[in-house]
Amino acid sequence: MATAAAGTLFIEQAYDRYTPADHEAWRRLYKRMQPRWERYANPKFQEGLATLRLDPEQVPRLSDVNRFLSPRTGFCARAVAGYVPAYVFFDSLRRREFPTTITVRPMDKLDYLPEPDIFHDVAGHVPMHTDPAFAEALVQFGRCAQTAAGVADADKLSSIIRALARFFWFTVEFGLMRCGGELKAYGSGLLSSYGELEHALESAEVQRSEISLEWVIHQSFAIDHYQPLLFIVEDFDHLYSLVRQLEQWMKDGRLDHVAPGEPAISTEDLHSFLLAGAGQRG
Repeated sequence: MATAAAGTLFIEQAYDRYTPADHEAWRRLYKRMQPRWERYANPKFQEGLATLRLDPEQVPRLSDVNRFLSPRTGFCARAVAGYVPAYVFFDSLRRREFPTTITVRPMDKLDYLPEPDIFHDVAGHVPMHTDPAFAEALVQFGRCAQTAAGVADADKLSSIIRALARFFWFTVEFGLMRCGGELKAYGSGLLSSYGELEHALESAEVQRSEISLEWVIHQSFAIDHYQPLLFIVEDFDHLYSLVRQLEQWMKDGRLDHVAPGEPAISTEDLHSFLLAGAGQRG
């Protein structure tokens, strides 16, 4: 586990440790996603891909990614060793640092991996970080987490964390938006999934609804199957306004008792917020 307290949140990428199989997995993932990105990804994502100049043939060096990313929005992708507790992750966004998984999924699991890998993080998330409006929404979300850390009551805090996790899931990970009269994907969980990206925008099994903050914070989700419910924003200014509204609802106590259900709040995630709050009060 990577923890800020232990001083080991960010690590070196150690690029020479990638094997030929790692580069082949990246190549296959990237090649098959390209036509789906062209068909289903929002234009800002496609612009981001062009800006980052990712090599389709080999695992990217984060130093190269940041050379093109940081001048655009101040964000940088920084390698992490493993699991990052929720508060530490969200607070990194406030500082415009994106904790980035550097492992590559194995060749026999190209279609699905429950935990993030470098393809999900760099090819799915980071192109969106080149857009100033989306980047500001992420930074504001990090500020929400900072506000949440000021809540000392563990029960209320668990509810708030659940609301934050649901909002992040249904927007940053699995969000849809309107682009020129069509629906496109901006969520990284969709943009890094060959099967689910098409399913999300074509399948009659998916309910696609205008986003409602009230609905989102009370809506549970599961990670082990295609999402049956997705939410639509109008643009990234709309997303930013929703993050601001989320923070205001938190201050007003409207996140203190959200509906139970997934996601479960782990001890590590709760502790990360309580520890940060203790630091604020100290």
